[in-house]
Amino acid sequence: MTTVMIDEPVKTLDAHEEKRLMLRLSKAKTALVLGHPFIGTIAMNMPFKLDYTLNPPTASTNGKEIRFHPEFIDTLNDEEMQFLVAHECMHPMLEHCFRRGERNHKKWNQAGDYVINKLLSDEGIGKMPKQGLLNDALYQAGGGTTDGIYTLLPEPDEDGDNGHGDPLDSCNDGGGSPAEQAQQQSEWKVKVAQAAQSAKMMGNLSAGLERLVGELLQPKVDWRDVLRKFVERCKSDQRTFARPNRRFLAQDLYLPSVSGEVLGEILIAVDCSGSIDQETIDQFATEINTIKEDGKPKRIHVVYFDSEVSHYESYASEDDLDIKPHGGGGTAFSPVFAYAQQHDIEPVACVFLTDLCCNDFGDAPEYPVLWVSTHADEAPFGEVVMMENKHG
Repeated sequence: MTTVMIDEPVKTLDAHEEKRLMLRLSKAKTALVLGHPFIGTIAMNMPFKLDYTLNPPTASTNGKEIRFHPEFIDTLNDEEMQFLVAHECMHPMLEHCFRRGERNHKKWNQAGDYVINKLLSDEGIGKMPKQGLLNDALYQAGGGTTDGIYTLLPEPDEDGDNGHGDPLDSCNDGGGSPAEQAQQQSEWKVKVAQAAQSAKMMGNLSAGLERLVGELLQPKVDWRDVLRKFVERCKSDQRTFARPNRRFLAQDLYLPSVSGEVLGEILIAVDCSGSIDQETIDQFATEINTIKEDGKPKRIHVVYFDSEVSHYESYASEDDLDIKPHGGGGTAFSPVFAYAQQHDIEPVACVFLTDLCCNDFGDAPEYPVLWVSTHADEAPFGEVVMMENKHG
């Protein structure tokens, strides 16, 4: 017997219900314009639509429009409605719709929600619905950024669960070619600038939002992107004779097959001098975990140092990291290179997490060096990128 599945018809709104809900959304926009004109101005320029097909059945945005599930918004009071509208506007404002890349969609959405909900709650914009994700400790541990929080979230299991619940909405990619996405980002910067100007003219732009606007309009180089690209450049093709390249067997040539790009052993040098505080160490730990999860190196060598090497740990790809400070004196970089040479550590690259406040660099090694710095911006060799906290 053949079972025929009949799709349940999609619900539709009658004209009266549609008008009622769209009026509530319009009132939420108006309340934001009057009470929080920066967000309100953004909301006034975003098309709103009602959509019964949303999954999850809450709200969604792709940076071009915002869609709301009628049954969900009908459960919200006026303050929660304002929060939801502001939340949807924040996703493209923080470029969540344009820079996810290959990262897991749900984790990226969760991380973005943790950032947005914290910002809106601190600003007192509406009231977060009970489904919202909010965790001050996670926000701080991730440096207040979507990228940082993303690295701290577990991977979802087969059912899509990672223990952090569902996001408040669905933050979707903007779509189009890289050039088109770049154009969308530029257009959003214009929207942000105009909204900030309107809020200033009304005398209603908080110090926190003004600082956020400055970071969005005049972004520094994102050191996390530099770190990620640096690690990617250090990958090489994995060639093996275990599976010979069949393309050349007919020519009696026994050549290795290429099984993809891999990252060899990498050396991480963690500055534990007295000028490095615990918050910075925590941020270092987050980025080392990023290297492990995104780069998947064959092995990570972690060298803790101040004026000398104070501690050493080695991690295989399947090991859990445990990054804790060791030391606390002055600063010297040359002992790190000497230690690697003495212990036959031959990395494909070395990453220093430091404030770069030191004159003892030693000689440049044969492998590339990236200095991720919290303070100084010059080194006699290698590449320097400044570690700047950036909302988003």
